[in-house]
Formats: sequence, structure tokens, C-alpha cells
Amino acid sequence: MAKKYYAIIDVGSNTMRLVVYLRDKGGRLREIENVKAVARLRNHLQDDGYLSEEGIRTLLTTLNSFKEVAGSYELEEMVCVATATIRQAVNQEDIIKKVSDHSGFDMRILSEHEEAYYGYLAVVNSTPVTEGVTVDIGGGSTEVTYFKDRKLVESHSFPFGALTLKQDFFKKDLPKEDEMSNLRHYLLSQFNTLPWLQEKKVPLIGIGGGARNLVQIDQNLKEYPLAGLHQYKMKDSDLSFIKNYLFTLSMKKLQKVEGLSKDRADIILPATEVFHSLYDAVQSSGFILSRKGLRDGVFYEQLTRDMGTSVFPNVLEESIQELVTDYDLSIKQIHHVQHLAHELFFQLHEKGLGSLRKKDWKEVKRASYVFNLGDYIDSESSSQHTFYLLANRTIDGLMHMERLRLALLASFKNKTVFKQFLQPYKSWFLKEERKKLRLLGALLKFCYSLDSTRRQIVQDIHVATHDGELHITLYCKDEWMPEEYQCEKQKKHLEKSLKRNIELSFVERKEGSSAN
Repeated sequence: MAKKYYAIIDVGSNTMRLVVYLRDKGGRLREIENVKAVARLRNHLQDDGYLSEEGIRTLLTTLNSFKEVAGSYELEEMVCVATATIRQAVNQEDIIKKVSDHSGFDMRILSEHEEAYYGYLAVVNSTPVTEGVTVDIGGGSTEVTYFKDRKLVESHSFPFGALTLKQDFFKKDLPKEDEMSNLRHYLLSQFNTLPWLQEKKVPLIGIGGGARNLVQIDQNLKEYPLAGLHQYKMKDSDLSFIKNYLFTLSMKKLQKVEGLSKDRADIILPATEVFHSLYDAVQSSGFILSRKGLRDGVFYEQLTRDMGTSVFPNVLEESIQELVTDYDLSIKQIHHVQHLAHELFFQLHEKGLGSLRKKDWKEVKRASYVFNLGDYIDSESSSQHTFYLLANRTIDGLMHMERLRLALLASFKNKTVFKQFLQPYKSWFLKEERKKLRLLGALLKFCYSLDSTRRQIVQDIHVATHDGELHITLYCKDEWMPEEYQCEKQKKHLEKSLKRNIELSFVERKEGSSAN
């Protein structure tokens, strides 16, 4: 099947980007090329509202270099969009014509509403957040939206961005204390003009380069052990700490801060103040980064043209399906193991064993889709590959902690390996949580051993207790010797977690008979 490539050029006020995507087997777009140019077009927007000749030259030169890069792909579609600076330019018609004449691109200028809408669309299609406020700080504008039940309720574009705030409030590259104070008062007064932002007590989702840099700095300062930025969560105290930390540094030191792009060193403080002031106005419950933004939103709309809605029904289901496809996992086996795991889980739950709660089943079911997927790479070290791949791969719809829990369950091999994987994150969990995760992992591994030959031999499970022992009867439709061998080998992990001996009985299931 021929590979299908799509590209988008985003003409921003601070940076211009070309992103090339490959459409995968499941229909999702995967970013394979990302070219950035710090054009700072906003600095070329004159007092009379015209983009200067020098600014237009910078724009055209950058677009032509992007055209050369894009030319190495056979593109299904190329989209070129522009935001605040071109939108605000008096000579925008002349700019559009020159872009078309010089590069052949049909540049589409996004309205304030469209720019905010595409940011919202990217967030609801790539995170688990169902109600929140999004904020995207560009060089010349800041877009905010409020969505509830994954539907857009309100949106607004403020006519200021990181570059314009720096120009308007700071005399030099680095602000003085009173300049930062004036900026904060101004931002709070601006945010207070929107009643729908006030005291919402929902997550604040940051989009764009400023938010990304903020998270990278936080992760570096904390020596954060997990990979990935998307869906990373910070608290109010984290935002305050980083703002105060950056404020104390000279420009030379700012440019060397780990996680901060050198070209953003002079605008990171106004961007951080926007996030912090908005966090306070919203009385937010947490700051979450979305790596997916305007560019992704534009393509989500393109991809869903025939669906009747631009919002995916279930973000996490889409992501899990992507993993199943990527690692060539057997849906037939997954569904059979899920059936067995469901039977075992709820029979243990009914008997009050293992402190299982109904909501724990959701995690077991989720992990059953991707259990041992590292086998795709190497069967001998499949547990290590499974943990590494799941813990360090962005999974849309899962926050970092949930992703780590999924990796621990799906990679379960034995107590020793489990503790080894858990070690860098041990402080993230209470002792009881660690024990619960180990039990759920052992339960899942046991159920996979019931289908070790992928023949769906074991059809049903019945659990009984007798003199402190567990008696598990396994009803089979055919010869079960390989499954019996694997189960006897694996049951010890379940025994250790439940602190009970387990007796297994394999019996032939008669037609029409029931396990219970």
C-alpha cells in the first residue's frame, strides 16, 4: 500500500513551521518531519499596520525553503495557514498574492475563532480532559476556549502574545520586578473581562511552544524519569517556582536553561506570566500540556469530514486500537483473555479476596489489550520491551501516571521484575497501591497463560474457597495439557499476591453445561 503523506505550514507571529505527517494503517496521522524557522514576523508589523517589505521577504524565503523540504514527499494534501500577524496586517491581500506567486501556496488566514477552535479540537481529540480551559500563546495573540462534555462552549482571542507583551511591558530583554507586576495586573484585568473564565476550577490546558518549554524546564529540574511531554500535569506551585527561578537568571544563563529553546529565552517570562495569571483567574485544578495544537486541529477536521463530527467518540479507544494494529496483536486472543480475566476478577471480588474494587477492572481490561506487546520485538525480553514501550510512548487519552500503571500491568512477569520496573517511580505510589498493581498484573498474566496456545481451550472459570485455599476449576473444550503446564507454572505469582494456595482442576466442558 502506497504511503500517504500530508503537510501543513503554520505561519505564526514568532515561528513558522512545516510539519509532514504519515497516515498510518488505522487512519491516524503520525508526525515524521518538523521544520522550524524563527521568523518573528511580528517584529516586522509596522505602526501603520503594514507588514514591512523585509517581513514579506523573510516570509517568502522561509516558505520557499519549506517548499524544497516538502518536495521530497509525494503529498496527498498541503495546507498553509497563517495567524495573528498576517491577520492583523493591513496589506494581507498583497501578502497572499505574493505568497501564491512566489511559492504556489494558497495561504489561508485563520480568523480568531478558527484559531481558538482548532486548538480546542486538538485537545479534545488527544487528551482525556472532558471539561477545561485551553490557552495558546502565540507571538501576537492569545487564544482561550472553555469546553464542557468535550463540546466547545466559549472562545476568545486576546490581541496580545509573548512578543507583544515583551515589547509593551519590558524596556529591555529581561524585566524588572515592577514590570512583571504591571504585566500581571494587566493580564488579570484582561482575563476578568470574560465572566466565563472566572473560578471555573477546571484543568488549564496549555498549547504551543511556550507551554512546551515550561514543561521541559519543569521535567529537567525534577529529573523526571518518564519520557514524553503530552498530557504532563503541573501544579500552581510548579508554575510559581519556575517563574521565580527564571526571573533570577541573567540572559546568558536563561539561554542555557535545560528545556528552554534559546530563541524563546527573551519571551519565556511573559508567556509564563500568562499561564500563571490565567491559572489564578480560572482557579484551575492543574496545568496540563497538550503537544497537539492548531496544526493537529486543522487535520483532525480534514480527517473527520465524512464522520459528521470532528470530535472522536473515544480518544483512548483510538489509541489502544493503534497499539493493537502497530504491534500486530490478536483481537481474538485479547477478547478471549478478557472474558477469562473478567470471570476470575469478579469471582475473587465477590469473595472479598485481594481488596479488589469494581473500578480496578477497568485497568485490567485496558492492560489486557496490550499485555506482553514487547513480544513483537523479542520474545526472550518481551517484558522489558513491553514496559519500556508503554511507559515511554505517548498514548493519547492517558495521563502520565495512568500510562505508567498500564505499563506495569501489561509487562508483569514476576515480583522481582515488577519491583525493578517500579523502582524509579516507587515514591509515586503508596505501599497498598504497589501491592494492588502486582496482584492485577499477576491475575492478567495467569489468564494469558490459560490461552498460551491461542486455541481458546479454557472456556470458563469457577472459583471456590475451602480451608483457606482457592480451588479454581477450568472448563475446557479440548485437550488442555499445554495450558495446564503453563498455568501450574504461573499460578505462584497469583498465590503470592493473594497469600493463598491455589489448586487447579482442568475438566472437560460438556455441551450446554455452565461453569457455575
